[in-house]
Amino acid sequence: MSEIKPDIILKYFPDLSEKQISQFSQLFDLYNHWNAQINVISRKDIEELYERHVLHSLGIARVCTFKKGESVLDVGTGGGFPGIPLAILFPETEFYLVDSIGKKIKVVNEVASALGLENLKAEHLRAEQIKDKFNFVVSRAVTRLGEFYPWIQGKFKKESINAIPNGILYLKGGDLAEEIKESKLKAELYPLSAYFEEDFFDTKYVVYVPQ
Repeated sequence: MSEIKPDIILKYFPDLSEKQISQFSQLFDLYNHWNAQINVISRKDIEELYERHVLHSLGIARVCTFKKGESVLDVGTGGGFPGIPLAILFPETEFYLVDSIGKKIKVVNEVASALGLENLKAEHLRAEQIKDKFNFVVSRAVTRLGEFYPWIQGKFKKESINAIPNGILYLKGGDLAEEIKESKLKAELYPLSAYFEEDFFDTKYVVYVPQ
């Protein structure tokens, strides 16, 4: 087993089941293995996997607790972020991860298979090709919001069953005022520094755009 442990995940999510702890614990070795073959995470970042990729992805869970039976689309998932950590955390929610780069989806499928994630499906697709409708769309800094929105417009279910209405939950960093203004979208910003004390999160946000 790896020397690098998911302690930072347990610090903020202490109520995980044994199965979830086991799944999070396996992530470092799995990504270390696949990253050596197909570069999905910056090599210098792999040691910081749990803070900068896994916990960052779980920032979405601080804004929205996904419900049983909901479906979530992860656009431009890359190596599986934020979709894989969220699928571990919410085993009764269905996750659909897509990316336009096939080799990245290969990594996602290999990791999901090794973890036994039955609530996750991943395909080599562009967002515009998807016909299904979802409760939420998640993504991690794929592009500017104004460019992102047309890709997923019309892909939302009408019925909301969550505490917050169906919409986009987008992980972004930096000064977002200009980007939100340019997008002409009604967005709410949730600073991750309100939930996580590590310096990495000082300039990171979840941007929520209700439908």
